[in-house]
Amino acid sequence: MIRKRVLTLILIGIFSIHSAQGQDNWFKRFVQKTISDTTSPGESSFRIYPTLGYSPETSFEFGLSSLFLFQAKKDTLNRLSEIAAFTFITLEAQYGIWLDNAIYGDKDKWFFLGRTRFQRFPLLYYGIGPQTPGKDPALIDANYILLKQRVLRKIIPNLFVGPEIDYQQLYNTHFNQPDNHVYDKPIGTDGTRNIGLGAALVYDNRHNVLNVRKGFFGEISFLKYAPGLGSNYNFQAVNLDIRSSHPTNVRNVLAWQVYGSFTSGNVPFNQLALMGGEMIMRGYYYGRYRDKNMIATQIEHRWLPFGFSKRIGAVAFAGAAVVSPKITSFDTRYLRPSGGVGIRYLLFPKKDIFLRLDVGFTREGPGFYLFTGEAF
Repeated sequence: MIRKRVLTLILIGIFSIHSAQGQDNWFKRFVQKTISDTTSPGESSFRIYPTLGYSPETSFEFGLSSLFLFQAKKDTLNRLSEIAAFTFITLEAQYGIWLDNAIYGDKDKWFFLGRTRFQRFPLLYYGIGPQTPGKDPALIDANYILLKQRVLRKIIPNLFVGPEIDYQQLYNTHFNQPDNHVYDKPIGTDGTRNIGLGAALVYDNRHNVLNVRKGFFGEISFLKYAPGLGSNYNFQAVNLDIRSSHPTNVRNVLAWQVYGSFTSGNVPFNQLALMGGEMIMRGYYYGRYRDKNMIATQIEHRWLPFGFSKRIGAVAFAGAAVVSPKITSFDTRYLRPSGGVGIRYLLFPKKDIFLRLDVGFTREGPGFYLFTGEAF
């Protein structure tokens, strides 16, 4: 779910350090300790820092973000693995825990790629389809659990294959209609539990997942959800994700991505193809447009870092996406554009990991995002 975190204590501290002259206080020393990178090559690194944000749905949000980086057997020739965690609580009594992992075994024999979510957080619902009202969304308050994991085995260099499992559940749901509009309640708004089993085929020659200077990632996966597996609904999903990064010089990178999500059957509203969020179509609320099928693409230029700075960089990005009820009915009239800019701070210099703050612009307004590592 989207986070509009427009303020962070760590970011404030970073720029305080760069702008303050001769100040020596506890906050400065705390931030310097947090952002310094003293680990040797191959050694693991761990950082934790507080966040503070605000959005209309949550009021003020207080959280902690952490990142654990390591290489199998402390061998710098192995790919960089990462486990990222985020936990939050809001003044509206919402809370959540996020956990993302991309773990490579020694010499890439195994690759574990997944995410976990547990949260009580409001979901805005604008309806289903490529053309839905932009005002007066419904508010769906619910508890949400997601457990998604791929266990992949290398079959030839850079090519992995293996099973995938996806568990998603909504419970304690409350569908709150807006004052000026009445929505038909979609499938799943009274609570839903779905378990999907399938397989994924992944090609990945990236060395640093969080900041790809050069490399290609391609994934195609299939998941089947059925009552026999414990699901409330019978449907299937195919996902396609292609990403490529190309260095333009020693500091700059040009990257692009094409993403497709295609579902069929009785798909609950929360597992439709969802446009928006912190990764692709930044600027749109996650799920602002949703339907059974979506095609999206984006391109981004990264200055990592600027030539005049050791730690500060920036990006500029643009994207477009469209949703459709059928694969054969995509309509370019409903193609939604987005674009934006971001600043970067080199959080782990020895591992080339940046903290990113992006602002995405759409016809409906801006969205703000703060995360560790690039969007794709």
